[in-house]
Amino acid sequence: MNVISLYFALWVTVDHSGPDILYSTALSLSMLAVAVSVPVFGAISDTTGKRRIPLTELTLLCVFCTGMIGTTDHLWSGLIFFMVANYGYQSALVFYNGMLPSISQGSHVGLVSGYGVALGYLGSIVGMLMVQPFVETDGRSAAFLPTAALLLLFSLPCFLFVKDPETRRTTTKVHFKEAFNTLKQTFFRARQYRSLFRFILIHFLVLDAVNTIIAFMSVYASKVIGFSDGQITNFLISSTVSAMIGSWVIGLLVKRKGTIWSYRLVLGLWIISLSLAAISQSQVLFWLVGPIAGAGMGGVWVVSRAIIVELSPPEKVGEFFGLYGLAGKAASIVGPMLWGGVVWALDATGTFKYRIAVTVLLGIVVMSAYLFRGLTQQLQHQ
Repeated sequence: MNVISLYFALWVTVDHSGPDILYSTALSLSMLAVAVSVPVFGAISDTTGKRRIPLTELTLLCVFCTGMIGTTDHLWSGLIFFMVANYGYQSALVFYNGMLPSISQGSHVGLVSGYGVALGYLGSIVGMLMVQPFVETDGRSAAFLPTAALLLLFSLPCFLFVKDPETRRTTTKVHFKEAFNTLKQTFFRARQYRSLFRFILIHFLVLDAVNTIIAFMSVYASKVIGFSDGQITNFLISSTVSAMIGSWVIGLLVKRKGTIWSYRLVLGLWIISLSLAAISQSQVLFWLVGPIAGAGMGGVWVVSRAIIVELSPPEKVGEFFGLYGLAGKAASIVGPMLWGGVVWALDATGTFKYRIAVTVLLGIVVMSAYLFRGLTQQLQHQ
């Protein structure tokens, strides 16, 4: 939250007057490296059963490079440190998620996962509030060292006390080629399940908008709406609180109203929030964007996972969740580059270029809603 959503984008575009496409490219390249690495790391995780050591190594890489951003005043050095830090963070999640089955033994996996998500949102809020005084005193570059320190501090319990389960494995050799072949087979298998494949495409399009908003909302709020850093922090806190509440409420709606109705609601929330962002001429109207987008952000993960479970054959749920995750990584590559490209192409239009960029994201979500409508009609006829 502190790095991607709040301070680094502004450090690049405001403090160092870098074009948005520089930040877009750095973010997209790091996510491309993650997307290529995920099958390999997944194979390491599954074949060796060792998750704590690679999780620790990748997290320490993220901690070190995040802190290093705060030690440089050079734009290109900062971008390189950011790319490596984001790669370490996103790659570590493969091993972090892989720990869930072993640590939740005797408990409901969904319940333990829910605790993790809720504490993650709470951590975002606490992290922003704890780092804000450093920024108010010494500027945005002062955000990165304390953020790195907090990440290290709150990672220590996992490093020290969460052990890998004892496993007896006949081999610890990792077949990297086999890992990519499995991914390829999963992709072609998904084409046999057309409804599932269409939903993953829809999910990819929605995440293009979601991931881009996460990365660039602070830039939009600063340059178009005129928010101060303190206002942006409060705006992101209100969005995060709304995401927490939205995840819970929409989870209940999935149970009572079903996945199709709930996903339509989520798409509606995103259409409303992006429309308001595009037309907002005052700070008062823009304050509505955060809570609405936050509810949609929390809801999109809850409902999409439920739909994957519904559409997947029980014996292939794991495979298709892998493809679902890859779609999310791909969206983190395409969405930011789309934003950066629009802003770069319309550079002469002043702040209007940002409104066009948001409108393009709105168009993507509207298209997603149209495709989802077609998918639901197809499912109803099956």
